[in-house]
Amino acid sequence: MGNIIVKCAVKVWQKQENNMPYIPEYDRERFQMPLNLLCDFIETAGEMNYCISKLCHLVLQKKGLKYDNIAFVLAALEGAKLEFYRSVAAPYENKKMAENGDI
Repeated sequence: MGNIIVKCAVKVWQKQENNMPYIPEYDRERFQMPLNLLCDFIETAGEMNYCISKLCHLVLQKKGLKYDNIAFVLAALEGAKLEFYRSVAAPYENKKMAENGDI
């Protein structure tokens, strides 16, 4: 059931006009200070999970609890996960594979 919801959420996310995480620099500025402040407090994976989950719940409280908004949040989470893997995890894995050899 969870995979079906994520697949539907990704389809909704893909239909939105500006669906990439690359927002203009001037739009990023308003998020930078609160994100830096929050980052100073996160020390564990549990705390990181809590902050991400709480943000999702707060967005739903503001936007309203309905399917489109749930899909909006799930799509953003899935997109962020994929972007993080593409930009951080994959390059790290490639570096380590080059250093230590493939499987």
